[in-house]
Amino acid sequence: MNDLERLFNPSAIAVVGASKDPSKIGSQILRNLLSYGFKGKVYPINPTADELMGLKCYPKVSDVPDKVDVAVISVPSDKVLGVIDDCGKAGVKFAVVITSGFKEVGNEELEEELVRRAHSYGMRVLGPNIFGYLYAPARLNATFGPKDVLSGNVAFISQSGALGIALMGYTVVENIGISSIVSVGNKADLDDVDLLYFFDKDPNTGVIMIYLEGIAPGRGRMFIDVASRVSLRKPIIVIKAGRTEVGARAAASHTGSIAGSVAIYESAFKQSGILMAKSVEDAFDWTKALSWNPIPEGERLIVLTNGGGAGVQSTDTFADNGIYLSKPPESLIQEIKKFVPPFASFANPIDITGMAPDDWYYMGTLAALKNPDVDALTVLYCQTAVTTPMGVAKGIVDAIKEAGNSKPVTVGMVGGPEVAEAVSFLNKQRIAAYPTPERASSAMSALYAYARARSYVMKSLAVR
Repeated sequence: MNDLERLFNPSAIAVVGASKDPSKIGSQILRNLLSYGFKGKVYPINPTADELMGLKCYPKVSDVPDKVDVAVISVPSDKVLGVIDDCGKAGVKFAVVITSGFKEVGNEELEEELVRRAHSYGMRVLGPNIFGYLYAPARLNATFGPKDVLSGNVAFISQSGALGIALMGYTVVENIGISSIVSVGNKADLDDVDLLYFFDKDPNTGVIMIYLEGIAPGRGRMFIDVASRVSLRKPIIVIKAGRTEVGARAAASHTGSIAGSVAIYESAFKQSGILMAKSVEDAFDWTKALSWNPIPEGERLIVLTNGGGAGVQSTDTFADNGIYLSKPPESLIQEIKKFVPPFASFANPIDITGMAPDDWYYMGTLAALKNPDVDALTVLYCQTAVTTPMGVAKGIVDAIKEAGNSKPVTVGMVGGPEVAEAVSFLNKQRIAAYPTPERASSAMSALYAYARARSYVMKSLAVR
């Protein structure tokens, strides 16, 4: 029952509720499937149409002459059970129920019957109350969200529909490549546990991010067990919604989820090696750093900056996360002394001063990355008249390439529109860059937090 291979790599998909009206969700899902480039067969299901978007329509899934693996269902809630029966008779393996109007509005009996009937046919249910799902390796976009996202190694599971759709677009802005986006909604059947099993084995996924309102009843222990094993190989970042009493009430009315005590979740996440983010911004910042960087092999972290204030903010952020900067290795100090003025600071952060030109960033970054006594590097830049932000960014890129880097790097750049362009340039090169020193330092802290979490879980599993 946990094999989701045919959900993510189907040979054929039926869209039940496909419509001529472009404003209808069924129409948007059909359009996304076709425009994203799905290589399998797509069958629109509409009893009143002969053809949609150049494809022959069928009145019911059972009328389709081929075997259908997945049925994406977007019809009114009172018609869903009939569709499930028809899909079951046709041998469909997965029902992706977009439709709302179930547990989240108090209609629990209908939701329970939906799952009961699906299971009687050996069918699994994703949803209901979702925006669909995307799997980039199969060029499968069965959502009514953005029609295109960047391919990459991040799997995103969202219990929120509208937020999940918005975050699909945000991944493009942040240059984060996606392996999969799955909307789980009410989690009547398939849930985070099932998806973690799949993404653990999925060679296309390296990092997993979850927007979570609540774990399905009775699945808490299983969630901890599977997450513990997955987190040994792949970072899991959770945005835990409903952390407050009022937030928990909002979650209950949103997806019918029982959010539970935040202390219980924090304990469960610690046991599982999960990194808990309190904001969308933190989650995406951490995901970017974890997706593009190796895990640091030691505690010897260097901060390189041209601004003392930025360095102080970075130091405070690291301290807030239990990371305390130690004195740089003498060999690195001597290397950097060759090109900086005598009033530069060689504490950690290393302050190469506000008079630093572009090439000092290249030389400083290269020296740090090539030094065997440095395990990780955070580079900070404050825009000055003696530098060009893009020149600094290109110098950092060149240094990383020349070092043949196997060490994690994050970059924080502060300034105007030219700095924003430089940050975007770095992100397109898969170098984790941010518009503030605090975010760059928080992202580096996430790499260390994952290393520590993984070590904690490894020791815990050895004791069991």
